[in-house]
Amino acid sequence: MIQQSLYEQVLDYANRANPYPLYAQLRQTPITRQTDGSYVVSTYREIVSLLHDPRIGSDFRKRSVRERNPAGSQINQEPVSENQAQEAGAEVSSPNQGSETEVVPSFIGLDPPEHDRLRRQATWPFGPPHTPGRVAEMEPQLIRLANQQIDTMKGKASIDIVEDFAYPIPVTMISELLGVPYEDQPHLHALSEAIIEGIDLDPQESPEERKRRQEQSGQTFKELENYMETLIERHRKKPGSDLLSGLVIDYGPDGPMSQADIVSTASLLLIAGHETTVNLITNGMLTLLRHPDVLERLQHEPNLVIRLVEELLRYEPPVQILPNRVALADINIGGTTILKGSPVILLLASGNRDSARFPDPDKFDPDRRDNMHLGFGSGIHYCYGAPLARLETQIALTELVRRLENPRLMNEPPTYRQSATLRGPRHLFVEIDGVRD
Repeated sequence: MIQQSLYEQVLDYANRANPYPLYAQLRQTPITRQTDGSYVVSTYREIVSLLHDPRIGSDFRKRSVRERNPAGSQINQEPVSENQAQEAGAEVSSPNQGSETEVVPSFIGLDPPEHDRLRRQATWPFGPPHTPGRVAEMEPQLIRLANQQIDTMKGKASIDIVEDFAYPIPVTMISELLGVPYEDQPHLHALSEAIIEGIDLDPQESPEERKRRQEQSGQTFKELENYMETLIERHRKKPGSDLLSGLVIDYGPDGPMSQADIVSTASLLLIAGHETTVNLITNGMLTLLRHPDVLERLQHEPNLVIRLVEELLRYEPPVQILPNRVALADINIGGTTILKGSPVILLLASGNRDSARFPDPDKFDPDRRDNMHLGFGSGIHYCYGAPLARLETQIALTELVRRLENPRLMNEPPTYRQSATLRGPRHLFVEIDGVRD
């Protein structure tokens, strides 16, 4: 039996509930080269340095090193073409399509100058300076939606924070932000879930099973793109005040996005716009239930939630790993030379627990100062959706704590999703004594 490396142990589902001791061991050697030719970076200083280094790219088509799974079987030939999706700092690879038609990468899967132009175009109808109030204006609707979901829990002795609360809120908000009709939202949620499951590959799976799941996910991704093309045309003919209409007609100094870029951007936002926020909300409630003193403080100090969410992004980030970086040149860092063309894997969650940067890093402390966490990444790829993710999580946790009577965990630890990258509970079952009005 081949002995697993520390990083392979992080990927192993057996360690999903608590990967942090493995991260601590990895930090003893800031950069480690894996048998597949990739470099794993685990310490805060080196991660931040690489996130701001122009010699590190996000366009994985520039990779020149073959990738192998832990068992040694080849899964990708060089060069590769992968698309990626990201929200609240999240980054996941969308599936190879298995055909001659390449999916247009979204801006998070590109390098400057293409990345910079597309990000400016995507930001123009979403935030400052052109639409500075877009996210803030969603607050009343978010509060109303959170309380509507909590109202459905009345009369229940137990609830699932994921299914009953954390999923409905982000998927509804990102759909409405994009201008997706209400009746289409369940279908798009199902597509998004299928895509995430299809790229959430278990390292222990056979190459044949991995290929089958990737191909199935690719077909689902194409279905999502087809839907987006239809929706874009609908908004082009009859624009509204939503983000998708803004991408279509309200373009800034860089001019309009191409049709293909609008499709890839909208698909990215739909998938990443709720998957990782679900994990952030769920991880937040799990952390509060494990720290009842902090939960009680939040009940009496609702303004604490701002600092609390920042500490949550450090302590239990929903995006633990950025797996899709590539060295564009030889890079000497941390006593190691990362070779040009090599995959670079940044362990954000490990950097967030680095004692060289954060005092007492394994303590959840909402009063923590100087909390420059990596929960939303850093550098030019800093999470596009961070303002919305913050607001959604602040409101979600505040309303849950305010209205649930005596919430307590039913399973410890809860069952986690397969992914080591987008880490969060698949279900979070909680007993309650009731729901306050």
